[in-house]
Amino acid sequence: MARGQRTNLAALASAVGEHSPIEEKPVRPVGPPTTAPLTELVANPRNPRRDVGDLTDLASIKDRQLQSALVVTRSAYLKLYPEDAEPVGAAHWVVINGCRRLAAAEKYGRTELDIVVKDDIARDRISLLTAAIDENIGRRDFDVVEEAEAVERLVAECGTASEAARRLNRTEGWVSQRRALLKLTPQLQDALRAGELAVRVARSLAQVPHEDQVAAWQASQARDESKEQDKDTPRPETKPRPASAPHITKVLRRFEAEPRVLAQALKDYLAPEQLAELVSVLTATP
Repeated sequence: MARGQRTNLAALASAVGEHSPIEEKPVRPVGPPTTAPLTELVANPRNPRRDVGDLTDLASIKDRQLQSALVVTRSAYLKLYPEDAEPVGAAHWVVINGCRRLAAAEKYGRTELDIVVKDDIARDRISLLTAAIDENIGRRDFDVVEEAEAVERLVAECGTASEAARRLNRTEGWVSQRRALLKLTPQLQDALRAGELAVRVARSLAQVPHEDQVAAWQASQARDESKEQDKDTPRPETKPRPASAPHITKVLRRFEAEPRVLAQALKDYLAPEQLAELVSVLTATP
């Protein structure tokens, strides 16, 4: 090609052909992935929740995911729990926060999940368990007994209730109250899960000896039902009980020196027609 002669890019590409010194290289993502196929994800085998519950509120995940799932690598998880190799299987990532999102994605046909990889929360068992509990505490659909069991596990890992409370940013009293629920009989724990037993009542029943708890709860229910019936039942008008003669005499003695005070007291107490009748009786000729 002569110097100074114009050419276009198409002609240049045709002339160079396969001998071009510029080769296209595949672009590799920098850093950890931000999405993962469901086939590479597994829910935390030690998730405090045994049941993910009703997933209808997450049905929209088929089209959009509002919050990424927090995951750790397979190797980081198995370093802490090597005994969980079988439930983890061949998954590359273990979902710590977002197990319900994973379940919803599987149910509603989403093929991948947005993720955030944070192996630093798997630096020890306490950190991993704290992260798993944090996601669920305070959720209305989180089984309060499962919450109590998770808190108990954290206390065991930390060694003290005060350290567990510090990790969860809760008071020691809150931790103590949750642990007390595990002292309930299985029947009362089932009632607590079903919403038939209030947490405040359950905490009180937990202080009762095991063999007396059910009877104490039934007695409490009977008292509550009685109170409700009393609210709905109109109270009959109560008539004052007739005073005895000695009682009347005793009362009148206080007014012996002050007849005017007695008269004023009677005016305040009696209706006008009663007062007129009294006057008539008092002035009648014997």
